[in-house]
Amino acid sequence: MHAELAAGIDHWREKVQALAVDIHAHPELSFEEVRASAGITSLLREGGFSVETGTSGLATAFSATAGSGDLTVALCIEYDALPGIGHACGHNLIAGASVAAALALAPLADKLGITLKAIGTPAEEHGGGKVLMLEDGAFDGVGLAMMVHPVQDGVTYNPAGTSAQAVGRYRATFTGKAAHAAAAPHLGVNAADAAVISQVAIGLLRQQIPGDQRVGLYIAEAGKVTNIIPERAVVEFECRAFTLPAYEALLVRVRRCFEGAALATGTELAVESTEPLYEPLLQDDELAANWTAAMDVFGKDTTPAAGMGGGSTDMGNISQIIPSLHPWLSIPGADVPIHSHDFAALANTPEAYAVMFEAATALAWTTADAAINPDQRSRFIAAGHANPSKEFTS
Repeated sequence: MHAELAAGIDHWREKVQALAVDIHAHPELSFEEVRASAGITSLLREGGFSVETGTSGLATAFSATAGSGDLTVALCIEYDALPGIGHACGHNLIAGASVAAALALAPLADKLGITLKAIGTPAEEHGGGKVLMLEDGAFDGVGLAMMVHPVQDGVTYNPAGTSAQAVGRYRATFTGKAAHAAAAPHLGVNAADAAVISQVAIGLLRQQIPGDQRVGLYIAEAGKVTNIIPERAVVEFECRAFTLPAYEALLVRVRRCFEGAALATGTELAVESTEPLYEPLLQDDELAANWTAAMDVFGKDTTPAAGMGGGSTDMGNISQIIPSLHPWLSIPGADVPIHSHDFAALANTPEAYAVMFEAATALAWTTADAAINPDQRSRFIAAGHANPSKEFTS
């Protein structure tokens, strides 16, 4: 079975790599991934999948299905880019790995007794496409879900014990009062001052928060011209932590920084959520063991992880409901951080595409191993029957 799946990967190698290169060359932002979505679905149709586009009311989402077994497997596909920096998170590689694995598995789906879903999930970077699709029912009945994520060189291929942080993103708006900055500054209420004070307060707060928590922000608006006291300032910010209680406690402390700035300047403050909450990532132990065994075949470093990894993903929300795997794809020679121009360039190299196809093979093998192992199969089928297992709130 492993040899047959590896041969399937090789069969589709040229077309999948061309797809991944094209996605990298034409970066599209969240919910705007028209070209990427069309290219992926076209190739999946060629591979025998029945394709539904516009899944969950999202124009660039899709759900492609092959097979009719009682175990439903989802391979998640990401393809959005970062503003101003392109594919600096390597979503072209994420797409290529999942698509290649799906194409290799499709002819064997009925033999494995699986219903295989290749689910296109837009807007991972900003917008939470998976969260919206999960709440809409696109993952109902799925017993296990998987994808891979590229990272810098030197990260273990063993995903056991790794995670990702919860993240919530918000907009703080200060409203003051305009006045002539020279003739009557004392009659103004300076919203820009409130934005500066909040940024300083949060910078000082960082000294007293745990090392595995993060706060990020930027001032999006704070005045238009120098001779008017700014009456409006906008600060975009986010909070991250590895557990939801820790995240919620951090959010309270950060909000107090904004409230203090408003009090000090006499401005009014409004804080609103701008994106769905991304929940912490849970790695399924048995899927992690299957994946690690596959990576051992390729001679990868599969030593146990030193600890939790940073960053966030809307795959975390999937993993809270469905047994999931989100392993790390270490690009050889990538000694630069993700979300950088240099990493974007490295995500389009022969070395990156070589490990992309190794990851695709490992995804296919992990799926097959879960399907033919009686204990794993029973557990994942039961998980599919229990999904959805909780009420969602927007």
